[in-house]
Amino acid sequence: MLKITTAVGRGTQVVSALRHGRSPCNIALQCLGRLHAKSQMDPRRPSSTFLDNIGSDWCCTHHLVRCYAKNKDKKSNKGQKKVSIDENFLAEHFKYNTMKTEMEKAVAALKNNYIKNLSLRSSTGALDSLPVTFEGDEYVIQDLAQIVRKNPKTIILNMTSFPQAIPAVLESLKASGMNLNPQQDKTSIFIPIPKVTKEHRENLSKGAKALFVKTKDSIKELQNKNIKVLKDNDALATDLVHTLQDQITALADKYVLEAQRIMEEKQSELKGDS
Repeated sequence: MLKITTAVGRGTQVVSALRHGRSPCNIALQCLGRLHAKSQMDPRRPSSTFLDNIGSDWCCTHHLVRCYAKNKDKKSNKGQKKVSIDENFLAEHFKYNTMKTEMEKAVAALKNNYIKNLSLRSSTGALDSLPVTFEGDEYVIQDLAQIVRKNPKTIILNMTSFPQAIPAVLESLKASGMNLNPQQDKTSIFIPIPKVTKEHRENLSKGAKALFVKTKDSIKELQNKNIKVLKDNDALATDLVHTLQDQITALADKYVLEAQRIMEEKQSELKGDS
């Protein structure tokens, strides 16, 4: 048997590493086996040469093994668990019907906003019912201003009766998602009606997404509000709270998906895809 004690240089380091168990046993056996086989084929070559070569092979193999070990961190595609919603079960433990009604109203409000405010030809008619928050209350523009259609391209809001509401009306017009650029002149607001251009369609589509995001946030707020009520109820077991939480989240996700479907249909309409 080849004497490995005569090895020098890196060969000695490899042998030491193998002896002290700093590599897997199977790697050590493979290295020693290859060393013996090569010495039989060419006895004239010093063992240190073989050990140097084996050292390089061992390092590569060692790193390869480590890389395979790191693959444990790879994510698995198990998908989300499906949660069944038991309405009777939910109603037993909190005000489920109230939460559901509020989520339904949020989706319905989104749909109404799209019909009134984001139609390609509704810029003139939509202003009548455009909501305006003023002094803590919500109004529509026709409650605060006299709407005059000067011509098909321009609308004038006469704010003589409520001049103090002009800033709130301007803010509402700019945030309406209708791509409006109102101009104030004393107690009057002039609103040029945008042309139905590609840019206008894209702006309306962005407005549709912005309204969807607001709806989504309101639904998630309702979800989190009711989950908090459950968690604050010390009379409920932890496992029960988790079950209720999962079903509430599933219900909220259901309404968010419905709102998203409505948004995508509206965007398709605005872009002329349908």
